[in-house]
Amino acid sequence: MPTVILTGPPVPGSPLADELRSLGFDVRPATGPEEAAAALARVPADQRVCVVDSGFVGHVHALRLALTDPRFDACAVTGALAVQPGARPALDRAVAAAGTAGGGTTGAPDAATAGTATASGAPAVATGPGLRVPYADCLADAVEAAGTAVQRPELGTLVATVPATPAERAEAAAAVASVDDEAVRLRTAVKSRDGFFTTFCVSPYSRYIARWCARRGLTPNQVTTASLITALIAAGCAATGDRWGYVAAGVLLLVSFVLDCTDGQLARYSLQYSTMGAWLDATFDRAKEYSFYAGLALGAARNGDDVWALALGAMILMTCRHVVDFAFNEANHDATANTSPTAALSDKLDSVGWTVWLRRMIILPIGERWAMIAVLTALTTPRTVFYALLVGCAFGALYTTAGRVLRSLTRKARRTARAAQALADLTDSGPPAELAARLVGRMAPGAGITAAVIGSAALLWTAWAYDFGSRQVIIAAVFYVLLAGAAVARPLTGALDWLVPPVFRAAEYTTVLILAAKADVPGALPAAFGLIAAVAYHHYDTVYRIRGGTGAPPHWLVRTVGGHDGRVLLTVVLAAVLARDAFPVALTATAVFVALVVLVESIRFWVSSGAPAVHDEGEPA
Repeated sequence: MPTVILTGPPVPGSPLADELRSLGFDVRPATGPEEAAAALARVPADQRVCVVDSGFVGHVHALRLALTDPRFDACAVTGALAVQPGARPALDRAVAAAGTAGGGTTGAPDAATAGTATASGAPAVATGPGLRVPYADCLADAVEAAGTAVQRPELGTLVATVPATPAERAEAAAAVASVDDEAVRLRTAVKSRDGFFTTFCVSPYSRYIARWCARRGLTPNQVTTASLITALIAAGCAATGDRWGYVAAGVLLLVSFVLDCTDGQLARYSLQYSTMGAWLDATFDRAKEYSFYAGLALGAARNGDDVWALALGAMILMTCRHVVDFAFNEANHDATANTSPTAALSDKLDSVGWTVWLRRMIILPIGERWAMIAVLTALTTPRTVFYALLVGCAFGALYTTAGRVLRSLTRKARRTARAAQALADLTDSGPPAELAARLVGRMAPGAGITAAVIGSAALLWTAWAYDFGSRQVIIAAVFYVLLAGAAVARPLTGALDWLVPPVFRAAEYTTVLILAAKADVPGALPAAFGLIAAVAYHHYDTVYRIRGGTGAPPHWLVRTVGGHDGRVLLTVVLAAVLARDAFPVALTATAVFVALVVLVESIRFWVSSGAPAVHDEGEPA
């Protein structure tokens, strides 16, 4: 059972013990470092341990940020330290050292106060006033010196301090009273870099929905699931093909987006981060949007308008655009230098207020995109929706990609081995490309983006120019595999090598689209939509695992689903050897196989204890 241990003499009139209890902790006494060490030793090793100074003065939300955030092994503010099981050995060594050193420069406590056990699962220890350095701060420094990263949340206007004198204590109490803790908590529940529509049309009220949910015990995962269900109902309404269905679909899609904003705000408001939440939040947005595309295509088909190719094109464009974002960010995540004049110009433009919002809007982020889809769905036709999507998203993709290319060409930075490995994982190379890398790699060292572009362009041109099932397309696919191997035969450390993963995504997805369109049989394009959706899920899953710091999916999974090169070869061969009427069946079977294998492994990973709890941060207080 979680425990809070307050060490040091109690401060008359201090609300600290009650505040800790309100956060789910009870209070347990400990006098001096020896008693504190003994109290900590009685706390099970699989529970969070928190160390708080009994002279602490600050906001409850500052304590909440330090003591209850599940994402970090160790977290601290002045006078408070929280340690999860992963950092417990470092804390135990720090406590033992403090007890040995006594009350000298180590900041060991000179007395202790009261406590019991709580319902949150995390004990806490607090030290007394009058010390040169608060005991909790000494322990935090020692834990960090032992090699464990200690997260120190940005408090902004929030107060967290350990006053040394009554006058300082009165001053700190006045500072606490001057800042509305709840207002800060609501403000920091909102992400600081959202789009214009989200910032001004949703967040002003969705944060209050998040607070309403928190006070009723709802979890972010429940809100995320409600958002998904709402979006699926919206897709079903769109699939009716009736005007009332389109209007209802547009309204429900906006409701789904409000809930989508609310789940993250609820997670930040109540610090309810979880591995399952990271997975749901990372994947459900794409599931909602792409399901809505399918609903629009079904609705259009009821009215005799076949827009499956447009729906598939929109999904391909969005996925490739996201891969560009992910690959560029991973390539430059830990770059050792950045002297790009393009980046300097971007920073200068961001210093002018109106350009920030303009630049965020023109790339059509999710808020603006979903608002546009909802309004056009209600007022126009699915074909119009997809035309607007393709034009808007193509412009946004070209704008962002061009800027990143210029940054990459003009910056002087050395790409790290970690970044090169992340790019290699994002390429999703299968057994054929691995074999090709061994065969041709030495003949084409550092081929990178050049080989990827040549192989992809040749494949796409051949698939477009020749008839369905022609041998030339098979030859082009083999050529594509050879160059795909050459592209990854050496570490992807070139200036533009971050483009290799999105080029491969575009080549694979577009090849499937072209072949399905050229098959010209019923069901081919919907089957292709299902296959690309399953493969795209695999690619998004890879991205979010890498972003969470756990690395790419296991290599057996990539080999089992063939890699991008293996799937291209398979699709091209199926088109050549099967009758046209059998091609949709083959695509459907491939889609089901990929979806089953990827989903089972993905669910196993994200519900495991090793998955990361990753969420976007809110605005600094």
